Formats: sequence, structure tokens, C-alpha cells
Amino acid sequence: MKNKLATLTLCTAVCAMLLAFADNARASTLSFGDTRDLGQVLFGIPSGDVDRTNYVNHLIGMTPGTSDSFSGQTFNRTLASCGTCPTAVFNQDGTGTSINLGTGGFTYLFAKYDGPNAGSEVWNLQGLTGPITIPAQGLAGQKYGLSGWTLFGPSTARLPDGGTTVALLGIALTGLGLIRSKVQKP
Repeated sequence: MKNKLATLTLCTAVCAMLLAFADNARASTLSFGDTRDLGQVLFGIPSGDVDRTNYVNHLIGMTPGTSDSFSGQTFNRTLASCGTCPTAVFNQDGTGTSINLGTGGFTYLFAKYDGPNAGSEVWNLQGLTGPITIPAQGLAGQKYGLSGWTLFGPSTARLPDGGTTVALLGIALTGLGLIRSKVQKP
């Protein structure tokens, strides 16, 4: 009986610890003008996946601190660096201000603010993992809201749902502990 209780307690503790670490993940917050802000695309219309990819690749190819026009858009490149600035490869689209980057591997984030009324912002995501938060209101405090975003990276794999995975692992470990305690003879 003592052995069964110890096994069950250990399994429960491990599960609780895994869930606690999953909930304590700290989100990085991106903002306009921060060290990851690569610049603006005004207005970023049309805004299909191919268009967004072309916009990001043009912006990262610009000399930092310059402005120019391309494909009917105005581009303003900040002084922020993206290192060697790898080519943007479309990964996925989404909405909302919270994005889970999982284990990372993403290079850029293109955020579009209020369709044709505002513009778009591009951030460097290299080296970031886990949850990030982006501004809900666009381009330096304008009243226009976020209408969607696009992640770019070397992979087309979808983001893992870390919370569900950890919970299922915890349930599995608890189940194994219970089975083990039933199989062992007192």
C-alpha cells in the first residue's frame, strides 16, 4: 500500500509540475518602434499571401532607415536589424493579438491593420519562442484595429498546442502510475 501511494503521489507531482510550467510561459510583447520592428508597408493592399510575402521580402531587402515604393506601396524601413535577413517564406495566417510561436523557427510577422484604412507592420521574430503579443491598434496609436497577421518561416508545420499536449501527457503518466500500482502485488 505504501508503494502504491508513493507511485501515485510521484505521478501526480510530475503532472502538476508540467502543467505549472506550461501556464507560467511568459509572453514577449512586440510594439511599434521596438528593436524587432523592421518597418511599415503603406497600405499593404492587396493583401493576399503572395502579396504579403513580396512586401516582406522587399522591406527586408531595403537599406535600414530608408523609404521607397514598390508594387504600388510605400515602404518605410526602420533602423532595426534582422541580421542576414533570410528570405520570407509564407507559413500561416491568423487573427488576434496573441500568437503562440511554439518552439520557434519563424522569421517575420506581418500584421495588417484595418483593411484599406491603415497600413501594415513587419517584425523580426528570429530567436523568439512561445507566446507573443502584438498591438491591437495600428501604426503608432491610430484608431484602426488589427485585421490579421501572417507568420513567415522556413517550415509550413502548424503550431503545436502546448497546453493540450502537456495535459494529455499528464493524464497518460497518471494512468501509467495507476496501472503500475494495480499490477504490482503488495
